[in-house]
Amino acid sequence: MSERGVAIVLAISLGALLAGCAGSREPTLSGGDPESVTMTSETLISPASSSATSASRTPSTSVPSSSRPAPSASPIAPPPAPPVTAATPAPAWLGTRALGPAGGGPVPPQVTPAELVDRRIITRDLLPRPADLTFRPQVVAVPDDVLARSTWQPACPVAVADLRYVTVQFWGFDEVLHTGELLLNADAVDAVVAAFAAMHAERFPLEEVRVIRADELDVPPTGDGNVTSAFVCRPVTGGTRWSDHAYGRAIDVNPFHNPYEKGTGSERVVIPELSTAYTDRNRRLPGMITSDSAVAVAFANAGWGWGGDYRTLKDFQHFSASGG
Repeated sequence: MSERGVAIVLAISLGALLAGCAGSREPTLSGGDPESVTMTSETLISPASSSATSASRTPSTSVPSSSRPAPSASPIAPPPAPPVTAATPAPAWLGTRALGPAGGGPVPPQVTPAELVDRRIITRDLLPRPADLTFRPQVVAVPDDVLARSTWQPACPVAVADLRYVTVQFWGFDEVLHTGELLLNADAVDAVVAAFAAMHAERFPLEEVRVIRADELDVPPTGDGNVTSAFVCRPVTGGTRWSDHAYGRAIDVNPFHNPYEKGTGSERVVIPELSTAYTDRNRRLPGMITSDSAVAVAFANAGWGWGGDYRTLKDFQHFSASGG
């Protein structure tokens, strides 16, 4: 047969094939246009296409393409999760339930309220938060407005000129960096600032760091205070001589987490009175001071004493230059 004859035969065969395919097209979909099928002569006569066609006629147990899940798109990274914190707002009743009259005798130890058994209260900002996470203490002469709201008075055993106003950065139980304030004797600044630097580095949490106000000395005890403070013009607990706090050479750290405890039985005294759950020093919860805590080590390095080492009583919150 001549080359022209071969070409005619091939053309006739190709036309027949195309006609057969057109006749087997799927019906029109309800409410839409018929699916279009585009096929070329190259597709029909390619070896790969022929193999695929043969394979498609072989019964298969594979899942039909219509029920197979569509290929998933590239995974998108989820947004970063917010910081996880166990801190909670202060109970509405905090600081409002008087346990006894102002200036009265010792109040017996009380059962710790459930909300305070693991106390992690969100810090209320009294000063602007730091601009970054750097520890940058500032030491200045005591501003007049700070002195006016403090417990200082002319009868105090320290002159205003010997005091300094110190601002420090501290981590709250809310895992946020806050700014605190202290009144300190000028000769106590280095030791206290070093301790706060150590607590900042370790992220040791504090609830509140501020200057104690004069009016706070004359209110009925509520047994739930937790202010970290230094200078307070008052006598020693249970005594008449001036406390090291009155000289600006002592500091109490997280008093509720680190209570004062003395005596047993009916003679037992716990201050703050509601912090009895924290007299169990084996709990080692955040905010509790132990001998290997950053704050304890820093004060020990500065030569200060810790009330947790006292023999006849325990004052776990207390550090002082005299050791007493």
